[in-house]
Amino acid sequence: MAQLDRLLSVMVSNRANALVLNEGDVAQLEVPGGNRPVTKQPLTSQQVVALLREIAPADAGSKLEAGQPATFQYSSDDGVFVARATQSDGRWTASICVDDDGAFLQATGGAGGATAVATPPVARAAVPAAAPVRPAAPTPAATRPVTTGAQPVVARATTPVPNAFVADPRAKLELDNLLKHQVSKGASDLHLRVGEPPVLRLHGEMQRIEGRGLLSDDELRAMLLSIMPERNRTEFEELHDTDYAYEIDGVARFRANAAMERKGPAAVFRVIPAQMVTVEQMGVTPEVQQLCYLTKGLVLVTGPTGSGKSTTLCSLIDLINRSRTDHVITIEDPIEFVHPNKNCIITQRQVGVHTKSFKSALRAALREDPDIILVGELRDLETVAIAIETAETGHLVFGTLHTTTAAGTVDRIIDQFPADRQEQIRVMLAESLKGVISQTLCKKIGGGRVAAREILLTNPAISNLIRESKVFQINSVLQTSRKLGMVTLNDALIDLVDGNLVEPKEAYTKAIDKPNFATMLRNRNHDVSFLDIGGAEAGEAKPAAPGRPATGASPAVKPTPKPAAKR
Repeated sequence: MAQLDRLLSVMVSNRANALVLNEGDVAQLEVPGGNRPVTKQPLTSQQVVALLREIAPADAGSKLEAGQPATFQYSSDDGVFVARATQSDGRWTASICVDDDGAFLQATGGAGGATAVATPPVARAAVPAAAPVRPAAPTPAATRPVTTGAQPVVARATTPVPNAFVADPRAKLELDNLLKHQVSKGASDLHLRVGEPPVLRLHGEMQRIEGRGLLSDDELRAMLLSIMPERNRTEFEELHDTDYAYEIDGVARFRANAAMERKGPAAVFRVIPAQMVTVEQMGVTPEVQQLCYLTKGLVLVTGPTGSGKSTTLCSLIDLINRSRTDHVITIEDPIEFVHPNKNCIITQRQVGVHTKSFKSALRAALREDPDIILVGELRDLETVAIAIETAETGHLVFGTLHTTTAAGTVDRIIDQFPADRQEQIRVMLAESLKGVISQTLCKKIGGGRVAAREILLTNPAISNLIRESKVFQINSVLQTSRKLGMVTLNDALIDLVDGNLVEPKEAYTKAIDKPNFATMLRNRNHDVSFLDIGGAEAGEAKPAAPGRPATGASPAVKPTPKPAAKR
């Protein structure tokens, strides 16, 4: 069915004189007393041409592509129509009206072509638009039935039609080429903004694509709508942002976010590798891999946006898929990595497509005979509560949070709950939490990025600290439990520096406890000259001129002297 058929159906049901498509304006019905909009967003020139091109015969379509005026006939289930399109001062204007009196056929000798005719461009006396609507009256046999009551007519007249946005094949091809270029360069993200050329995030750095012109509002909007699912189009029009997945066969899948900003539409596309990533490739420790063999409990992968949480979770689910024979349910928004069934049966559900929300899908999952449940994001208190309860009732639950440390993750979960419930949640979390992997990505020497992971594996000591509200002491347990597989973020970062994988300055910027990490660097004789240049950022006072206080320090506090250089 052509995209315009829906608008034409609305036009017929409302006895409108014509459907008007003007570039830079919303699609409108011409009805007595004034025009009535039937879309929310203004139409671009590409959209007007694409809507008409889809229903036009070959000769009329060629004229439209060439920017020439065209008039042609179109037949659909709702009747026979005449479309007229002209371009004036570079702007397209089009009107479509019912041809129920055969005026077009008489003027063109019977064949629907692209020949201009003398009939008025909009109003047609033969169309009974001005007649009052009598829903209860019987419909003549010669007229196609449209509706049987007054209420449906009113509803269809005021309901916007999201599919007025037509996929432009040229815009889709252009976007596909940009995404393929992103994959070929090894970039993690593609940023599209109005007034800017396409921008790639390569090894953490933003780089504009050379030789590519600035993106216009119409061009970017057409590119986004060319691949956006219908549900997301409606969401984008109403909320001005939406998330969805897009796949190019043989290339990769992409997690897409489209949003409106000051200059117009904007989008970010993140690459999801086509091939499954394994725990061996990710460098996941054997102790963390053992979490995949648990029968119940809660395992959290945390970190800031863009830290590789989804990729780490993918590798853990892949390990389960290869080594266990269970039913795995994933709840994601959107679905990123697609897991084929290996030894396990994997059910993947997308929020907004296959389920209403994370919490409703998580509740439903308990009736779907799961062994393992992956929750893409623990967004709200109710989802967190259900996840903890599910982990306690004999299921292994994986989830993600946007926290930067293991201790901070525990605090974040508990603090979400009202004060009168926090004691109960501490007890439940002490029993159900089995591990927290908090990670951040660092730029590798020579290109690429590597993950630094803080690892908490729950043992009786950790459980006791959570239960007794002594979460602040968890870091001390991590420092003394290296043999059990636990690692602090500072230890993970210094290991990367010692292995010549990451520069000391890069590791320092990713550290949470910067003073202690600076001490670790000095004790290992690493280059810390950047601390003298960026001391203010490090929280250290710079040497001051005589008689003046040090930069970043209170006048009453003396700057901390640096240790003397070794001879």
